[in-house]
Amino acid sequence: MRLARVVGNVVATQKDPKLHGEKLLLIQPLDDKLKASGDIIAAIDVVRAGPGDVVYYTLSREAAFALKSVPPVDAAITGFVDMVNVEKNAEVIDKNLRDKIFGKLE
Repeated sequence: MRLARVVGNVVATQKDPKLHGEKLLLIQPLDDKLKASGDIIAAIDVVRAGPGDVVYYTLSREAAFALKSVPPVDAAITGFVDMVNVEKNAEVIDKNLRDKIFGKLE
């Protein structure tokens, strides 16, 4: 899952017929701390997001599957983000302990 914030919209007077009636938005990709990460991209909106919404999106072929008509799109907004929880002190299994439990991996 990729996180982004909606930062604008796209107005297109001509587009592929499979995109008629669909909304295109500009989204700013975000990292796990909700800070801007990467370039702004245009994405088809299937959830009716608005400016300032934090959303998640898909890219490539999966983005085209977000709509029934399978249009020529590279990014699609597929849901809203209500909360982000990042575990800061994730426990890491000590290699020696792992070897004792699972046997030496070669």
